[in-house]
Amino acid sequence: MKKKIKYSILVVIILLIGILFYELLWGKLFPYSPVIIGFSKHEMSNTIIYVQNGADYTDFTKIDTLTPPVEQFHQLRFLQKPEIFIFRDSLSYIHRSVSRARFYAFYDRRVFISPWAVRENKEGIISLEIYLKHELSHTLLLQNMGILNAYRSPRWFLEGIAVYSVNQMGTSWYPAKQETYRLIKLGNFMPPEYFDTKKEDQVRLNVKYRMTFIYSEFACIVDYIIMNYGKEKFMIYMKSLLKNSNHDEVFKQVYGISFNNLLMEFKNHVNTTL
Repeated sequence: MKKKIKYSILVVIILLIGILFYELLWGKLFPYSPVIIGFSKHEMSNTIIYVQNGADYTDFTKIDTLTPPVEQFHQLRFLQKPEIFIFRDSLSYIHRSVSRARFYAFYDRRVFISPWAVRENKEGIISLEIYLKHELSHTLLLQNMGILNAYRSPRWFLEGIAVYSVNQMGTSWYPAKQETYRLIKLGNFMPPEYFDTKKEDQVRLNVKYRMTFIYSEFACIVDYIIMNYGKEKFMIYMKSLLKNSNHDEVFKQVYGISFNNLLMEFKNHVNTTL
């Protein structure tokens, strides 16, 4: 009887180890795997690019030029080279990514590019450069935050600064600043503290593309803060959040007003802008 129990435990352990290895090599744990199988590695000056065998992509130099402008805007340096993954087909991407988004940044250095994003870039539907710099903005901030602050950081801020810093408003499906203002005037507004929480679904928005409107709204808030209080102070605010994840406390310390008051200022500004 004892031998059977020991044998059963051993079988379970072997199965769990097998599942773990599968997930690391071909499943959802792949973004954190120390072993990369089935990809060719291209070490560049600023990035490391992994291309899945059979994928049709060779413009590595273009990707490698995207990190310096991201560092320049944020006034930060990448602590490790970002690792960019380009996939051969949709099934390979979906198996290994937790998201079906065109691009996805994992903590704290790997960025996945979907096959359909590469195709849409060729067709002129999206700009791979803009989207990838957006994700690199996340990667840069996450690297400089550390894992605990990255988990606690305000998601609206990460998206707002990413969209603002790469001039994404007015491209692809992202409404431009003027259009975003018009939609806000009509009563569309996502409270930043609701974003990426259960409360987000409670907010009704009468817009064509919900998520891109939300991202543009957050970029407009970032734009308003910089426009009215200066980029130098904004950088103090941003870098303070790298060490202290209590957003409202940091905002009050840097700007001398509550973030809720800032949002009231922003809404008043939008409503009085022609």
